[in-house]
Amino acid sequence: MPLFDFHCPACGHDFETLVRHGDTPVCPQCQSSALEKCVSRISPAGKIEAIRMAHRRVAAAQGHFDHYSPSDKAKLLAGKKNI
Repeated sequence: MPLFDFHCPACGHDFETLVRHGDTPVCPQCQSSALEKCVSRISPAGKIEAIRMAHRRVAAAQGHFDHYSPSDKAKLLAGKKNI
């Protein structure tokens, strides 16, 4: 299921939603199905890395260290000291 960005010309609402094959998306505000598909913005590489490390810090705080390599664990612990 791909994630798409849409603009609703009827109410002006911009939103993103998961769309299954064969489904027709509707605006969550006005329920209109006359939508314009928009080009999604790309996140900058630095932001993606920051998000990934934030998720790893949360997992580490919950004790989910099992799937990380030693170098990833070291980075995670170093990032935790900066918080």
